Amino acid sequence: MSQNNPLPKINPEKGDGQKKGPKFTIYWIYAIIAIVLLSMQFLRMSPDLAPTSQQEYFDQMLIPGDVQKIDIVKNKERVRVYIKPDRLSKDFYITKFKKDLSKEKGKVQNVPLFEFELTGDVKNFKDDLKEIYAAHPELARVPEKAVTDAEWTGPIFNTILSLLFIIGAWVLLMRKMGGGGPGGGGPGGIFNIGKSKATLFDKGAKVNITFADVAGLDEAKVEVMEIVDFLKQPKKYTSLGGKIPKGALLVGPPGTGKTLLAKAMAGEAQVPFFSLSGSDFVEMFVGVGASRVRDLFKQAREKAPCIIFIDEIDAIGRARGRNAIMSNDERENTLNQLLVEMDGFGGDTGIIILAATNRPDVLDSALLRPGRFDRQISIDKPDVKGREAILKVHLGPIKVSETLDLHKLAEQTPGFAGADIANVCNEAALIAARKGKEAVDMSDFQDAIDRVIGGLEKKNKIIAPHEKSIIAYHEAGHAVCGWFLEHAYPLLKVTIVPRGTAALGYAQYTPTEQYLYNTDQLMDQICMTLGGRAAEEIFFGKISTGAANDLQQITRIAYSMVTAYGMNKKVGNVSFYDPTQENTFTKPYSEETGKIIDEEVRGIIDEAYQRTLNLLTEKRGEVEKLAKELLEKEVLHKSDVETLIGKRPFEEKRLLEIEAENIAAAEKLAAEQHPDTNA
Repeated sequence: MSQNNPLPKINPEKGDGQKKGPKFTIYWIYAIIAIVLLSMQFLRMSPDLAPTSQQEYFDQMLIPGDVQKIDIVKNKERVRVYIKPDRLSKDFYITKFKKDLSKEKGKVQNVPLFEFELTGDVKNFKDDLKEIYAAHPELARVPEKAVTDAEWTGPIFNTILSLLFIIGAWVLLMRKMGGGGPGGGGPGGIFNIGKSKATLFDKGAKVNITFADVAGLDEAKVEVMEIVDFLKQPKKYTSLGGKIPKGALLVGPPGTGKTLLAKAMAGEAQVPFFSLSGSDFVEMFVGVGASRVRDLFKQAREKAPCIIFIDEIDAIGRARGRNAIMSNDERENTLNQLLVEMDGFGGDTGIIILAATNRPDVLDSALLRPGRFDRQISIDKPDVKGREAILKVHLGPIKVSETLDLHKLAEQTPGFAGADIANVCNEAALIAARKGKEAVDMSDFQDAIDRVIGGLEKKNKIIAPHEKSIIAYHEAGHAVCGWFLEHAYPLLKVTIVPRGTAALGYAQYTPTEQYLYNTDQLMDQICMTLGGRAAEEIFFGKISTGAANDLQQITRIAYSMVTAYGMNKKVGNVSFYDPTQENTFTKPYSEETGKIIDEEVRGIIDEAYQRTLNLLTEKRGEVEKLAKELLEKEVLHKSDVETLIGKRPFEEKRLLEIEAENIAAAEKLAAEQHPDTNA
């Protein structure tokens, strides 16, 4: 059976035989702008100037009263004539222009129509005009205007200059809107605005950071190294039925090394690595974020297997619908597109999403579920062993003294993140260089820690003698309370040298590596913090504003004891702390309960303050010794305090010593159980 209109066969390799038109690019817009400008400059809307003579002007135009005005071109000795539009219907003008211009009043209004060359100079021309006006008194004087005609290159130069300016401004605008990429056509559309801003680290790109540069994050490194190994040797895991994880979320406080760990992955992995920030998806235009997410994953599919790292993902990953008043449709659309790309129907393999945030509590639950972020890797502030390992990394390029005790230095930096330790090491090197030393010693590190904690030392700050005395007794009160309270932190140093913008003096302690606190320990902390205020009342009978920061600390501790930790008999074993409801305007308890909480907090603080007063009254002599020595020396170390008031009555054990004792006890026990192995 034959067909009357057989369809042409299409060869997929050669195409359908039809020529495709030229692709529309941004340069088409440049060409259109150029054509329009040139047209405006050269395609005049009025007719060309008709040539005439001076005598013809006098006889046929001026004397009959047809002239509207004239322009005398001084530099060319020529005259241009403007004719009244209603007089253009005369046969003379129709013959000249071969048409009736009176019907085109819009084109001839205030436009010169004739031009003639002067037979003499301008003075002779004006003399001739005077004679004509004298001979024809009824003739109205025609307005005259002296002009200077520009050269023919002037308009062309101005046009080219305007054209270049517009094109330059257009190119700059396109680059700003498109993130610096080429305009037109690509994934971002004509403006290139929806194109992803991710930085690609391919096999050829050199990233000098490796896992050897990441210290104190052993558990996190194991998790991340497994992902890298999965990409390098997928059969090792798939042969056992394992699936490659979709993503991993790095969670931890600022400065703990989340971004550093991701950079180390880029240095270790032999696969393409896309790095960008959560704020790179945010733009002033609607729909840009979702478009950039699509383009990012399109690039990632072309490079698969690969890793995508999104830093500060909370910029786009905040929970949807939590606050209807402050909702952001654009950010939610971006998040929706990210959710679809991470776990849609596509089933992309070989693309691993790595993200970092210090606000996991604000992230959307759909983002955190398995299948999107299969693993949440917690990166907390390092303990004493982790800080020691971090110190070894950062002290590598620094010339340090042989007497430097890393264990002691690690114990003196509690609560420091990796970034803080790096800052301390750098500050110590700068301080040592400032002093002209050949190596950085312990004293430089002590000064650097003081600089980071308290701020810049201000020895030139003028303080009145009575104020200095109050500061000395205030800090001495802190020191004595910390010295004679069992659960207070061991004193390291006390000083009355002003630092930063507000600190007029401070006492530095070495907090223990502790994760659980009981009621007695918290009460001792409150008493130690109130030591300064109590010393002022005992020795001066007045209190000052110097205890403002102390009061903030004890108020926070006391309210936490009552409302969060259940350490109050009257309120009971309840906790009103909910991290997901931090910014709500309603409290999770009644007004009556709120009154009870306030009363109990005041009771705790009053009890601690009375206890502190009793302690400092009993140790009045010790406080006076420390205060007088502080007024003289300004800085007292632990050894100085021991000399003045004796050793601390409570035994202090370093965490590393405790660990060493535990290891020795374990070895002893193993030896007793298996005596033959020691032979």
